[in-house]
Amino acid sequence: MLKSDFYFDLPPELIAQTPLPQRDHSRLLQLNPRTGEVAHHHFYDLPELLQPGDLLVVNDSRVIPARIYGQRPDTGGAMEFLLLEQKASDRWEVLVKPGRRAKPGAVFEFGEGLLKATVLEVLEGGNRLVQFEHDPSENIFTILDKIGQMPLPPYITHKLEDRERYQTVYSNELGSAAAPTAGLHFTPELMKKLEEKGIRIAKVTLHVGLGTFRPVKEENVLDHKMHSEHYHLPAETARMIQETKAAGGRVIAVGTTSCRTLESVATFCGEIREAEGWTDIFIYPSYEFKCIDGLITNFHLPESTLIMLVSALAGYEHTMEAYKVAVQERYRFFSFGDAMLIL
Repeated sequence: MLKSDFYFDLPPELIAQTPLPQRDHSRLLQLNPRTGEVAHHHFYDLPELLQPGDLLVVNDSRVIPARIYGQRPDTGGAMEFLLLEQKASDRWEVLVKPGRRAKPGAVFEFGEGLLKATVLEVLEGGNRLVQFEHDPSENIFTILDKIGQMPLPPYITHKLEDRERYQTVYSNELGSAAAPTAGLHFTPELMKKLEEKGIRIAKVTLHVGLGTFRPVKEENVLDHKMHSEHYHLPAETARMIQETKAAGGRVIAVGTTSCRTLESVATFCGEIREAEGWTDIFIYPSYEFKCIDGLITNFHLPESTLIMLVSALAGYEHTMEAYKVAVQERYRFFSFGDAMLIL
């Protein structure tokens, strides 16, 4: 299986730069994974496309405003940090620009002194381990809320006017460096309509890392090494999944992150139960799904691990043909784009 098998021609103007004024007015392409048949809807049609007894599993991770700009107090040299992973309360792995200024022992200030950082070491791959200091009456997250910017994907070049639009309406657990974008289409009103129809909603947490944007460089897909991300599947969600399966309902993951969480637990534990840990699961065609019956997802980058995951669920030929249709029908792609329902 080759990376080039998952290439498709995407006109640049189809890459959505801004979210729609109303979240649930995004278009929704429904793909039947058994027949390859596609149908065109809007996201607000979702209650009519699901059945009572179905269970949606969403990722409630919340994006940190993790991009901060500062300088060296001794030289005034500018520096950009992107906080990637919390190692201890104020110790983080960060991506730095420019790297030549961030040698071990270097000190930087952000937000006119609200936050100070000392570089401890250079990690494998070039990231830095950094120790932050701040007023003990605050924590680093409240300070990031004051001085940080949303770490939008590299293909989004427009400024985001309202940073809550890069959060799902049900986000709660701080920790992601990128949004679980399939959930951006939901509104409180739509979630209420779903529940009124008998469609339940359960939560998992997977903190999305920037590795989600890392391209597949190896031509042989099997040589690609997946990034690792932290997940938690609560006991209540495990119970709801078990009840849904027992009653003949369907479990539908909202986003590839929810999918990876559920399939990781089912794979590592041999069953769906409460679990927490790190996963680098790589789902591609030939993978046998152990938990989910359907998926809601956005349209992904050519040759990405995400389109490979979709192909594993919907079938390679069906997926590539559906993407061809999506381009022809001028669907909007990527984080702020339209959605696909595979069911």
